[in-house]
Amino acid sequence: SSLAPWVPVVGLEIHAQINSNSKLFSASQVQFAAPPNSLVSFFDASLPGTLPVLNRRCVEAAVMTGLALNCSINKKSLFDRKHYFYADLPAGYQITQQRVPIAVNGSLSYSLCRDNKMSQMVTKTVRIKQIQLEQDSGKSLHDDTRSQTLVDLNRAGVGLMEVVMEPDLCCGEEAAAAVRELQLILQTLGSSQAVMAEGQLRVDANVSVHHPGEAYGVRTEVKNINSMRFLARAVDYEIQRQIEELENGGTILNETRAFDSKLGCTVPMRDKEGKQDYRFMPEPNLPPLILYDAKSLPANMNHQQVVNIDWIRERLPDLPSVKRAKLVEQYGILPEHSFTLLNEDGLTDFFEKVVNQTQMKPKKVIGWILKDLLSYLKQHSLTVQESPISSSLLADLLNLLETKVISSTAAKQVLAELWKGDGKSPLEIVKEKKLELIEDQKELEEICQAVIDGQENEVIMMVLG
Repeated sequence: SSLAPWVPVVGLEIHAQINSNSKLFSASQVQFAAPPNSLVSFFDASLPGTLPVLNRRCVEAAVMTGLALNCSINKKSLFDRKHYFYADLPAGYQITQQRVPIAVNGSLSYSLCRDNKMSQMVTKTVRIKQIQLEQDSGKSLHDDTRSQTLVDLNRAGVGLMEVVMEPDLCCGEEAAAAVRELQLILQTLGSSQAVMAEGQLRVDANVSVHHPGEAYGVRTEVKNINSMRFLARAVDYEIQRQIEELENGGTILNETRAFDSKLGCTVPMRDKEGKQDYRFMPEPNLPPLILYDAKSLPANMNHQQVVNIDWIRERLPDLPSVKRAKLVEQYGILPEHSFTLLNEDGLTDFFEKVVNQTQMKPKKVIGWILKDLLSYLKQHSLTVQESPISSSLLADLLNLLETKVISSTAAKQVLAELWKGDGKSPLEIVKEKKLELIEDQKELEEICQAVIDGQENEVIMMVLG
């Protein structure tokens, strides 16, 4: 109810590290957690006289991402210098694409549950303003005990795609759902591994609130959010904080904030009231980036030396939305189940392997995977790849259930035993625990008689009662 008179507005800027062996403008290797300053070329360290050489792979990855996000690809894009002074930026500027980026005017469709009900999925769209190529900065390591800051330049010059979304989102849940869909697309394309824990996908959220019909309010920027959960919490907290501040007669400062995950709140980092002048200027050492398509490609051009947009478009893989539709069509599963299969890394492959090895219908298989196996994995914080129960073991178990060798209750017992990872097959566990269904009428009568004989007093009480 407190949100009723206010309209929250959320826009995101996402930095995705390009999946490339070398950096954007140098031949230095890209590798996570390498020893500090072990992957630094003369150019990365900004030694005088060094020049940038553009990495073709990074250009192709940006074009591929732009096409997947329904963008217009600019056949001519430009590089700019963005000046700011910081210890981990040795040149004193970052090479980016401010004026004419590589891709513009796209869109991203994403889905989320209404009222936390998986059966009520809503699809929404956020507009993509632009995608630009730029260098990453180095990393400052603060040593509080010695009161000093150390600089690691391994990350300096690593290729990034900055995906700028229009302010079309209104809450943390929408922001997290949109970024999760973008992450799946990047991973499907292979243009970025997009592992948030390794800093390969970092999100800045711009948040403001205003009354309906009024101009947008003053916005704050929450920087460098590195998990979906934290993104949702940071955005929702910031919306609520701004509303409370305004309702109490306060004002919102145009400032940069950080999300403190331990306290669950955003905290001020620096104010933006005095607008920072980045002194953008054209990058003098890089010519315009020219791309071609099938129509504009000259006949005598060496294909190795150019990037052909149409060639990349033809090789785009099925995107997550197409994969989900195919899963629903092929296996007759519910649309919401297709989201879970794709959201858990490796779960789609696991599901398809089980389906191919069992006589059980896919609709029943999905229940066992999502309700039983996935709950075990989540309890123990394991990924699908780390599961002690392989797809073939689960298929063997489901075959025993489907051929009525065991009951559903017994199958759950066998699953619990398989989880222990003792190397026994489902059939061995069934025999060892005597879990087979008994179909012999005489044998069943003997078991019942034995139970009655062993409980004489109870039987008499029941008869008398």
